[in-house]
Parts: sequence; C-alpha cells; structure tokens
Amino acid sequence: MKIRFLLVLSSFLLVINAVAQINWTPDGTAYYRIEGSEISKYTLPDQQKTVLINRQQLTPKGQSEPLEVRSFQFSQNGRRVLIYTNTKRVWRYDTKGDYWVLDLDKKTLLQLGKGRPASSLMFAKFSPDASKVAYVSEHNLFVEDAATSKITQLTKDGTARVINGTFDWVYEEEFDCRDGFRWSADSKQLAYWQLDATKIRNFLMINNTDSTYAFNVPVEYPKVGETPSPYRIGVVNAAGGATKWIATPGNPQNTYLPRMEWSGPNELVMQQLNRSQNESKLLYANALTGKVTEFYRESDQAWIDIKSRWNDDPVGWDWINNGKEFLWVTEKDGWRHLYRISRDGQQETLVTKGNYDLITIVLIDERNNQVYFMASPDNATQSYLYKVKLDGSAPAERVTPAALAGTHTYDLSPNGAWAQHRFSNANTPPMTEWLQMPAHKAINENEDISKKWAAMPSQPKKVEFFKITTEDGIESDAWMVKPANFDPAKKYPIVFFVYGEPASSTVRDVYGTGRNRLYVGDMAADGYIYASMDNRGTPSPKGVAWRKAIYRNIGTINIRDQAMVAKGMFQQFNFIDTSRVAVHGWSGGGASTLNLLFQYPQYFKTGIAVAAISNQLLYDNIYQERYMGDPAQTRADFLKGSPITHAKNLRGNLLYIHGTADDNVHYQNAELLLNELIKHNKQFQFMAYPNRSHGIYEGDGTTRHLSTMFTKFLKENCPAGGR
Repeated sequence: MKIRFLLVLSSFLLVINAVAQINWTPDGTAYYRIEGSEISKYTLPDQQKTVLINRQQLTPKGQSEPLEVRSFQFSQNGRRVLIYTNTKRVWRYDTKGDYWVLDLDKKTLLQLGKGRPASSLMFAKFSPDASKVAYVSEHNLFVEDAATSKITQLTKDGTARVINGTFDWVYEEEFDCRDGFRWSADSKQLAYWQLDATKIRNFLMINNTDSTYAFNVPVEYPKVGETPSPYRIGVVNAAGGATKWIATPGNPQNTYLPRMEWSGPNELVMQQLNRSQNESKLLYANALTGKVTEFYRESDQAWIDIKSRWNDDPVGWDWINNGKEFLWVTEKDGWRHLYRISRDGQQETLVTKGNYDLITIVLIDERNNQVYFMASPDNATQSYLYKVKLDGSAPAERVTPAALAGTHTYDLSPNGAWAQHRFSNANTPPMTEWLQMPAHKAINENEDISKKWAAMPSQPKKVEFFKITTEDGIESDAWMVKPANFDPAKKYPIVFFVYGEPASSTVRDVYGTGRNRLYVGDMAADGYIYASMDNRGTPSPKGVAWRKAIYRNIGTINIRDQAMVAKGMFQQFNFIDTSRVAVHGWSGGGASTLNLLFQYPQYFKTGIAVAAISNQLLYDNIYQERYMGDPAQTRADFLKGSPITHAKNLRGNLLYIHGTADDNVHYQNAELLLNELIKHNKQFQFMAYPNRSHGIYEGDGTTRHLSTMFTKFLKENCPAGGR
C-alpha cells in the first residue's frame, strides 16, 4: 500500500526530493548535464561549461535529428558513451528502451541490439574494460562487442515468465530490484538473477476500453500467503557458454535474495532474507564451484529493512579498507546505525553512535575518513547533513548551518570537495546553492542560502507544526493550515490528510506540505482547516520502537494513534467544528481513511478514499507479510486491521475511488468492499476510473475530473467556512 503517486497528486508534495541526482565526473571536479540535444560538462568551482557531445555527434547516420537522450553513462576509460533513448515504462519506471554507443575516438554512433524489438533493451552497461556492453532483452541476457557489434546471447530460456537479468513485479515494487546482472571486475563474467514466475499465479486485470472485445492483462502477483517466485543466481562467461548456478541455501520459494554483487575474483556476496523478512544472512559464493558460505547473520522481532530504505541506489556493496571491511546499516541497538564489519563478519565497529537515526547515507569519503549522512536527532519532521569519522572514533558533527531549520538534501561529489545543496521548509520555497565542502561555503555569493535566509522578512507561518500527546501517552507530530482571515471565536471544518503506514510519513517540514493538490481552489480561502498527523509505524527518525510498533498492527495501532491525535486536537483547539470533520488519503492512506470512518465514526464524518486496500490479504506477499507476519499464524491480525471487517460501522459520508487497471492495489479491493457496504445497506458514492492505474492519471481530463469530484463531494458533505 505504498504511495508512489500519492505525493504527486495530493498535498504532501516532496518538491525538494524530486530533483534528479547530479551526474558527477569520476574525479568529482565537475558534473555532466543533458541540455537539449547536447551533453555538457560543468567544472567547479567556476561552473565553466564545455560541450562534450553535440547534436551532430548524437545524430545517427542517415537521420536528420539527434537522439533524445534520457540518460547516459561513460565507460571507465571515458572514451565511449552509452546513450539511453526511446524509453518505455515497465510497471513504475521507464526501464526499457534503446541504447546507442558513441565512440569518441572513432566518431561513430552505433545502435545496440540490432534485430531486437524496438525499446526492448534494459539496464545496458559497459564492461569495466569498455570493450563490451551487456543488456537484457525480452528476459534474456546479451553481450555485444562495442567495436564490432557482434552479439552473443548468454541465456536462451527467458520467456514472459522465466526472467533473466531483471525481476518480477513484486521484487521491483517491494525491494526496488530492477537491474538484475553484474559485470565481474575483469570483464570476463556476468552474474545474474533468474526468477521463475511460472511458479506464481497471475492476477488478471480486465481491459474494457482498448478493444471491442475485452481482454485480460495478466500480472505475476503473489498475494499474501502465496509463495514468491523462486530465484537462482547464475554466473556465465561473457563469451558465452553454460551458466554455473550458485548453490544458495534454503528453499528459494520460501526465502528472498534482494542483493548480490561481486566481492572479488570469482566470488560473489549476497544477502538472503527468510520469508518473514526478520532474519538476514550474508553469504559468500564461489563463482567457480557454486559453494556458499554464511559469514554474518542478524535477526529482528519485527522485520529487517534492506539498503533501499537508506540509499536511493540499492546496487553496490560498500567495501572499505581495501576490501577487508564493509559498511552495514542495522537497527539492532534500537536506532538505525552504521557499522563497519570485518570481511569475515567477526568484528564490528559502531560508526554512528547515539540515540538518533541515520536517515540516508550521502557519501562515503574513505580518503578523508568521513561518512556524510542525513539525520535529525531533535526534530523528526526535518533533515540535516551530518558527518562522522569512518573509524567511529568521534561523535557525529552537524554540517548544515544551525539557522537553516527545515529539510535539506545534498548531492556530494565523489571526492567530497563540492556539493549541490537544496533547502526548504513548509513555509519557505526551495532554494539551491553550490557549496565548497566540508566548509559548507557557497561558491556563488548570489546563491548563498544562509544569507538569503537571514535577509528574509519575518512572516506568519501558514503551516504550523505542533505536538499532541494522546490519551495513550503517545507524542505525535502534526501540522495544520488555518483558514485565511482566521477568527479564533469561530468554528471551522477540518480536513485531515492521512497515510499512516511504514512506506512514508505525511508530517515533514518540507515545501509542499500543507497543500492539497486534489482540491480545486484554495482550501484556506474557502474556510477549511487542513491538517495531518504522524503515527507509530511511519518511517520517521524516532527509533525502532516508534517504527516497528506497527508490526502485526497495520489498521489498528496506526488508526488508533490518528484518531487519538484528532481527539486531542479537538480538545486543544476550540475553533475546530467537530461536526464537520473530513479525512482523505490514497493507497495506504485510502485504507487509513476507510478505517478511520469505520472504526472511529464518532470523530470522522466524511471520507474520500482512493485506491485503498480493503482487505490486507489481497495485497502482495513481500510488503504485507513483512509488516504483518505469516498469515497462517497471524490471519486474525490481517482481518482485524482490514477496512472490510469494519465496513458495517459506516455512519458518515464516503466517496470511494479506484482505477480498474491498478496493478498495485487491485480493483478487486473495491468490488469486495462495495459488496460488504451493500450487504449492510450502507449508502456511499463510488467512482471507478476505467483502465487507470494506481496513480489514476492516464487519459484526457482524468486529473481534473478526479479533483473536481473530490472538491464537490467535500464541499457538499463537509461545508466550508467559519460559524
């Protein structure tokens, strides 16, 4: 029940985190940028621009227009460039397209995969010696000579359901696993995942709009309680030949393998999780013999997060000390901390010490004995840059200036000398500057955020943050936006925006918070209070006890916290009209909306739920079992937290919205919920968007129609204005 599209469509718009990462040069002295039909290099600190690749170089022979570059990568020697273009979406992201190799010395531009279907190549990457390119096409792995264009097909058993070098729906959605093969350092071998999706059932969606006769759209989707696709790790010679399969321990249909990298000549390192995802094993595998040795293990009473939770790129193993140690993040002491661990797993050193959470790793600067990371020990709604000695010999130091209260992001150069810094808070639009590091000094005085901040006139804060301690003794962060021309003597309707699950938090001090992008017009000007609250189980940096209290409690403890925060606000703020209380959310937030209406109808009178899970047993196994346990043992917990169980209690006004082509939260959820509401004669409004996905944005007029409907329903059932 994640919110891939929710943040774009509703009030919690994470503008500051939506910016693409900087494409740095390997030495960190400059960065690359795609500009129109050219690729330029900007050298720091003076931002001197050099056009590296012009339109002519990007124009294929016999064509008049250059390639439209989506992304690119240089070979390690810098003399060849891989151009990615003509892309298509696979589930969430456009990871399929065409690739071309630009040879800067020979001045040639050659398309890879001649004879393959258009836009069918995935994850192409140079071999370390730049002589070859490997890629996936139609679930098979290929290697192509960068000079001669000779293609060698390494796997031949790939089908729509036997997947080589990439992943099935659920691995991509829940583990952020997409790129499924790795070059060895000597450019002679490739290691890759194979997933056998024939072992799981298809969920059949129905397309009624694109043909006279409806047709099924199958998605390999293992629901709660269903076994996942079994995996294998194979090693194959880049010149072709038989694959050597690694003898991973355990049942591949009852375990997961979300990480695999090369760790040395003829050796792989892997992470394996058990089915419940509360036990992690690190394994070495001999690529020649297939033999596997376990060297590090940890367990948790709830679940274990993997690298994608604290690093945008889950690919890569963070080796240090010439491969004798690696860096590892774990929550075993009650906080998310960074450790350095010996190669044999026998010795470990805590790097980030203290009662705070590492949010994300920004840069490992081994040369300067530093690790840069984001954290916010004193305010869980914000985020700041810290640094700590890589040897763990000293406490962490805050790098972000103390005066800049809010949310920060940094993109540091590989050498740690430069950074692009972005800052905003809920009441301050995003600002960007280039910095000299580690002094945190603006390169351009006109961009200096600290000076701009100091010069800004003091203004009333439209978005107000505060804390509520509930009657259960839980302290929660919250925010509200009061109506324009607010009169404390009047009572105003309140609209809550909710999510509430482990995938995200709605209470963050970042620009875009406090804006409801589903509302047509200005909520404050129309006389609404807009608000949101944090609850136990969200990924806020408040420690393990906060985050993992939701284990086996989705739909209960988070809903209780939300309801009790609302109750506390009603008691604390006399200007809230408790007869006009609305709530809305999307995906996991849609489920929270339904549960609040059904479980706490005395507080919540009107709800708008979009793409919600009505029954947790209908969602995918990796996500729901991670947080709710094995349904064979915890089925009662799944049902207790599912909105469908409580639908009979609906007393207020409900608008339910779902896309019929939702491959994430299936439309099945809507129809089963409708049946339950009908069974108990509960009146409600319902909108199905034909052939729209989880984001409900496809098709002309869709977004406007949804927003118009949202606004009309809210105004009719929770009238605006002070009284």
